[in-house]
Amino acid sequence: MMPGQPNTVMAKKLLDSLQTDLRTLSSESRRKHPNVKEAAEQVQLKLRTISTKNEDIMSGLVPASAEIVQPFVLGCETKNSKIIQLCLMTVQRLISHEALSMTAANSVIQMLWQLMEAGTEELKLLQTAILLITTNSVVQHESLAKALVLCFRLHFTKDSTTINTAAAIIKQLVSNVFERVAVEDRVKSQEQRSPLNTEELKVGSRNAPKSLRPCAGDAYLLFQDLCQLVNADQPFWLIGMTEMTRTFGLELLEAVLTSFPAIFLQHPEFSFLLKERVCPLVIKLFSPSLKYRQGLPAPPSPAPVEKPYFPIVMRLLRIVSALIKHFYKLLMTECEIFLSLLVKFLEPEKPMWQRCLSLEVLHKLSVQPDLVKSFCQSYDMKQHSTKIFRDMVNGLGAFIQSQFMSPTVSQTTQAGVKPPDTQGTPPAMVGGLPVGGGVTPQPAFMYRGTWIPLVIVSGQARSLYLEMLDKVEPPSILDGYGLSLAFHCLVEVVSSVQHLLHGETKEDQKGEESKASQQPVLSDEERGLHEELINSSWCGMLAAMSLLLDASTDESATQAILKSLQSFVNLCGVLHMNIPRDAFITALCKASLPPHYTLTILNSQANAQAAQRGHYRTSSQDLPNLGLEAVERSQVVAVGTPLPTASLPAGAHTGPVMLTAKNIQCMRALLTVAHCHGGILGTAWHLVLTTLQHLVWILGLKPSSGGSLKVTQQISEGSNAVITTAVMADLPVLSAMLSRLFESSQYLDDVALHHLIDALCKLSSEAMELAYSNRGMYFASWDSEPSLFAVAKLLETGLVNLARVEVLWRPVTAHLLEVCQHPHQGMRCWGAEAVTSLVRAALEHGYDPPLQSNLKLQMSVLAPLQELSNIPQADIRQRQLECVLQILHNNGDTLLHGWPLMLGVIGAVNNNQGEKLIQTAFQSLQLVVTDFLPIIPCMYLQVCVEVAAKFGLQNQELNISLTAIGLLWNVADFFYQNRTRIHTDLDKDMTDAEKKKLGMPAFDALWMCLFMKLGQLCVDERPAVRKSAGQTLFSTISAHGGLLHKETWKRVLWQVLFPLLEKVQKLSSTASNVKDEAATGNILIHHSRDTAEKQWAETRVLTLAGVARTFNSKRRTLQTIAGDFPRAWSLLLEYIEFSALCLNAEVSLAALKSFQEILQISRDPREKGDGSVVDGLPSMAPPMEEIMNRSEQNKVTEGEGHLSQSSDMDYDPSLWATAWKVWLNIGTNATKPPETTHRSEKVYVPSQPFLTALIQTFPSLFEHIKVRFVGADLQKLCTVLRSALTVPVHGDASPFIIPSYPDVTITPLQEATLQSMEALIQAIHSGPDSMQSMYPEIFHQLLTFIEYGVRVPKYGQLDAKAIGSVKGPQVDWVTMNFVPFAEKSVEITVDLYRSTAKHPAVIDSQILQHIIKTFRLPLGYKYNCPSPTTWTLVIQSLLTILNVGLSVARKHEAAFQSMWPELAHTLEEFLFSKSTSPPTMSVEDFQRDEAIDCKVIQMVRDDILPYAGTMPKDFVKRIMQLLNRGSIHSTTSDNFIDTDSSRKLREEFAKTCFETLLQFSFISQTKSEEGTITKLAVLSLLQRCQEVVKKYVDDEKLSGKCPLPRPRLAEMASVLKAITTLLVSLKKAPPGNVELSVWKQVIQLYPYLVDCTTSSSPNVCRALKDALHQYRALLVPPMSTALNGTT
Repeated sequence: MMPGQPNTVMAKKLLDSLQTDLRTLSSESRRKHPNVKEAAEQVQLKLRTISTKNEDIMSGLVPASAEIVQPFVLGCETKNSKIIQLCLMTVQRLISHEALSMTAANSVIQMLWQLMEAGTEELKLLQTAILLITTNSVVQHESLAKALVLCFRLHFTKDSTTINTAAAIIKQLVSNVFERVAVEDRVKSQEQRSPLNTEELKVGSRNAPKSLRPCAGDAYLLFQDLCQLVNADQPFWLIGMTEMTRTFGLELLEAVLTSFPAIFLQHPEFSFLLKERVCPLVIKLFSPSLKYRQGLPAPPSPAPVEKPYFPIVMRLLRIVSALIKHFYKLLMTECEIFLSLLVKFLEPEKPMWQRCLSLEVLHKLSVQPDLVKSFCQSYDMKQHSTKIFRDMVNGLGAFIQSQFMSPTVSQTTQAGVKPPDTQGTPPAMVGGLPVGGGVTPQPAFMYRGTWIPLVIVSGQARSLYLEMLDKVEPPSILDGYGLSLAFHCLVEVVSSVQHLLHGETKEDQKGEESKASQQPVLSDEERGLHEELINSSWCGMLAAMSLLLDASTDESATQAILKSLQSFVNLCGVLHMNIPRDAFITALCKASLPPHYTLTILNSQANAQAAQRGHYRTSSQDLPNLGLEAVERSQVVAVGTPLPTASLPAGAHTGPVMLTAKNIQCMRALLTVAHCHGGILGTAWHLVLTTLQHLVWILGLKPSSGGSLKVTQQISEGSNAVITTAVMADLPVLSAMLSRLFESSQYLDDVALHHLIDALCKLSSEAMELAYSNRGMYFASWDSEPSLFAVAKLLETGLVNLARVEVLWRPVTAHLLEVCQHPHQGMRCWGAEAVTSLVRAALEHGYDPPLQSNLKLQMSVLAPLQELSNIPQADIRQRQLECVLQILHNNGDTLLHGWPLMLGVIGAVNNNQGEKLIQTAFQSLQLVVTDFLPIIPCMYLQVCVEVAAKFGLQNQELNISLTAIGLLWNVADFFYQNRTRIHTDLDKDMTDAEKKKLGMPAFDALWMCLFMKLGQLCVDERPAVRKSAGQTLFSTISAHGGLLHKETWKRVLWQVLFPLLEKVQKLSSTASNVKDEAATGNILIHHSRDTAEKQWAETRVLTLAGVARTFNSKRRTLQTIAGDFPRAWSLLLEYIEFSALCLNAEVSLAALKSFQEILQISRDPREKGDGSVVDGLPSMAPPMEEIMNRSEQNKVTEGEGHLSQSSDMDYDPSLWATAWKVWLNIGTNATKPPETTHRSEKVYVPSQPFLTALIQTFPSLFEHIKVRFVGADLQKLCTVLRSALTVPVHGDASPFIIPSYPDVTITPLQEATLQSMEALIQAIHSGPDSMQSMYPEIFHQLLTFIEYGVRVPKYGQLDAKAIGSVKGPQVDWVTMNFVPFAEKSVEITVDLYRSTAKHPAVIDSQILQHIIKTFRLPLGYKYNCPSPTTWTLVIQSLLTILNVGLSVARKHEAAFQSMWPELAHTLEEFLFSKSTSPPTMSVEDFQRDEAIDCKVIQMVRDDILPYAGTMPKDFVKRIMQLLNRGSIHSTTSDNFIDTDSSRKLREEFAKTCFETLLQFSFISQTKSEEGTITKLAVLSLLQRCQEVVKKYVDDEKLSGKCPLPRPRLAEMASVLKAITTLLVSLKKAPPGNVELSVWKQVIQLYPYLVDCTTSSSPNVCRALKDALHQYRALLVPPMSTALNGTT
């Protein structure tokens, strides 16, 4: 009926059509079938009536339809085809206009039945039947059954067209019957239905259950009968069925089940049919399939096993598919059976078509996640149920394995014939690529020689054989169809499981990396389901997928497999199912690596577990000879060397390995897994990373900056490494993927990040272990370098996760620090690179709060950098220090509390490190001191000082040590300039407890640290460092000491200065005195510094001088330290004493300089000219103005330059007493002669400058001690002075110290000695009486000095030569020239005596006698004196002294008794000296000397002889003898040849003596008091004359004709003249004055004179004549004489 047309119009048309048809029918049947004609005409009338009576024609037509249809029913009985066709057409029209009532419909069905039985118009019948039933529902119950049976019977006619049409119509009718139920169910019925009676249902009946409504009842009966028919039973309702095929029945059942599942689920009656009829039927029909075993011999039983029939099996499986799909919940148990059957059908002994049908059903099921879920919940999760889901997956896996293990026998192969080796023939392949034709190779799987094509492309899998409803015989199965289908089943299972686990919450696959964190919270039930899904499927899935992955030759197939594996990894990971997760990852890893790559880590527990379950290939299956097959499966894209592993024996890695395109594809998949699902990998990271490491190694990717990998071009020509162009282009992509993988670690949660880091650390540890175990030979193929993959990636991971540094920092850096300690250079360098990069990056990272505010975090960030300091290797330290330098440049401003750590790193220098390292570290320190001191928190400045000091102490690079000391000076300067800020900051930062513990201001503690460190440097083993440090220390103390508190000064004394002195003294005394060639090398060193001992001496000098100067300049401060100053003073003097007594000229001299310094001798510049400051000593003080400027006190209290005399007296007298004691000790011990004098032994003798300085010190010291100076002190002083003067000079030094003869001067030492004496004399002069008692001692001392001018003193047993005697080769020791000194002493003595002659002490001590006795030495030596000036001066001085002393002597006779003989002795030794005048002496000099002699005689004449009466007679007698002796010329030589003697006869002297003699003789007319003198004088004179004459006569006789020497002749002439003069005098004298004995003596002389007459000398003869003339008067004795004689 056309929509939109009014019913009336349509009814009218129908009416018209019916009228026309009736007329036609009437016309056609007019002749032969009158009954028909009649019926037709009646109906025509009826129709007219209806049309006139009824407005609604249809409402009139339907009730009358039974009548209306009657003519047509009769027409069909006529067997006239034309009439039948007309009738059927009209009936169809009525049906289509729904103009039939139920009765009419029944009539029509009856009519059709008759036609069917008659076999007429079968197709028209079918058309009518379908129209009748489908147009509306007037045909019900038995009519409906009859109509259906009618169609069934037509289906089984012989005409194929009818058969096919009937089949289609039957299906449509069956469908219509059930559609009626659906419509009926939609209309709610108020009618009460009977309750369900299952017992009734079980019996089966032709009546529908009363509990069903009409349409449902019909459908029920129809479905019940279909089951009966298929089961070959009689139908209950479809009466009249004669024939039925099982295939058709099954098809109908399947169609109903598929199309109308709701009806079966809604109506228990239908459900009952499913359970009680359909399922048993299906199970029963499956029986042949179950029993049949393909290829096995028939059993012996008489009944042969029925073969499975393809049409039946196929249809059964379709039903099973529908049942499981739609009625799973109804048919739990039955479905379990069906699913088990499906799995069983996959077994290898089943026919291939059957297996494929089963696969198709499984495929249909696997694409439905809900079903999969239900299977798992209903079976796998139930305790005693079959594990259906597991069996399904395992069955699929087993099927796949079976395809490769035992290729299927094709359908055409007869039993007993050997099956072919492969299922198919692969295309020709070379090197993994097809050859010929340019055709793309067919996708396929290839394994163990079996080549199976892939015939279903992913996404196009449809049932193929299940749809072959027209096939009777089993179809031939496409090559590879089963495998392809099984493969897709597995893929779908994975999809379904994935959908079940994730699909509800996450459909989008993007951002999978965050899935783990976004997973909804699962209930226990859901978690159980999810876990069971995995547990049931993973083993089989893994086994099958691994095999397929191995066998795949197609990229897209491989991709699908990889995707499945990836999905499973994710699913397992999310559920924390680690064993399956690891197993899938292992499979991915294995696939990524070259074929049969020996990597033990991949034979993990997970695999072992899978193997136990029987689903994993063991390594024994992987035959080694199949390596080439992998090459056939996929193109080789790279050849490289394997990375060694520790578990393999040496030599296991010899050959090259090949990477295929598939390996690279798998690698990408592995990267994707790690990238997208990193959060759930957990411990499996180790597997993943190990594999990636091996792949990276094979591909030759090496780490570059930041940890990313780059292609290295270092593939050596000799190696087997080959990388194809395609892969070379791909490598940067892989590298980027790798980098992205680790970059994405920033999205991982903390636990996952820890797993990643742990895995990297483990991997790195393995690489380290391998490199440790001396397997260097493995690395020969690639720069002998272990794998650095893990280290590089640790760095990369660290860099991207700095935002949560606290999570990763400790594990990452701890491991990297281990790497840094590795002996392999490449590895440890990368470790260091990683550590330093991380630290730098962490410092640059923007934290909130900033790093400098988060002290704990900053410390932990910098800690690894500090840890590197513990690693001895230079390359590590170099990187560490370079990093420090970069940090200082980039982050120095923000370090704040990181400074101690940074400085600690810089200062971790030791002497084992090389020069370069120390230079690098020092650069950083210089940067800190120059740029960062102002911003370093004050509390860390001390660290800065300590670090600078460390650099000073290192001994690798001298220049750095010296520069470091300079830095310390700069630091000190900084302290000074910022003193206020530093002071405030330090006080603020310290607690009261800390301050109390420190015991001094924090700022002072800073200075103390600086001083202590400089003090340490002052005892460095290198002289230059010691010198520089010493200068800096004392300059610093001097410049900035004013800032220190009093208590701190105490510490400076006792913790810095004195310990320094102690150390220097100790080290100096133990230093070697052997020249060290090795230490100096080729450098020329001055001899004064060529041994360690000499170098230490310099240090000692500097130190002592510095301490002394500090002591002196800061004395006011030091004096205020209660109780400490005297102790310090004493200790300092002790050090000075010890140093002064040191056997080193330089040190000892410097000690004295320091002594002078602290005694404040000659500090005033105006006094410098007096020689009291020893020149040549080092001066180290900084410029005066600098000190003055830096002193914070404006008043000059601490200045060094201007010390008033009053300040000298600030010291306690006891301090000066200590100083005097020290001076004496030094003097006594330093001048003590050495015990040994053997030339082979080294003898130390103090130097002249030392002694000079020592003696120079005394006058000033004396100023302070003279009040307490006593005689004992004077004696000790004199001992020192004497000893000092006796010290000789070394032969080498003598030319520089002892003046040469032409310019003889006094030496500084002698001058100092005399100054000391003069100081004493001056003090005694002005001192009390007690002091004046020291005069004698002073005289004795001076007289000793005078002796030295003539008799050089000996210095112990030392063999010293006098200076004048040093000629030719040098001698060891030379005595000083004492002449000027002695002469100066003579002058002092004369002056002193003149002023003190009358002093009681001088008189009592017989000083005059001592003077004369001392003077006797030079006077006795006379011409033998070292210098002619000596005796000249002495005789003059003697005359001066006697001028004063004789008058005193005459007044104090008793005190001078012993003086007279000494004087006589002295005069005698001088006037008649044993020493002769030098032969070179000029006449003028001789005359000058003679004049001196005459002067002495004049003194005798004027000062002695006039007072002879008061003098001892012996003395007077000796004086007369002197005069006697002098009055006659005496020759000095007995030589025969003497030209000069006559010139040098002391005629004037003789004359003076004689005159003096005669002056006191008897010439005077009166008898004087001196008669005795005269008598003595005359007798002695005569006696002497006699001796000379006698000797002359004797000698002349002996000489014969040879004349005697001139001196003898002159002497003779002189004697004769004297005799003449005497005789004249005797004759003139009054007779009474001349004794008889005198005359007797004169007469006795006469014969001797006569004997002389033979002399040949005219002079002698002349004198003799004069003498003999005088005898004339004696020849006649005078009367007086006679008278006297007679009386």
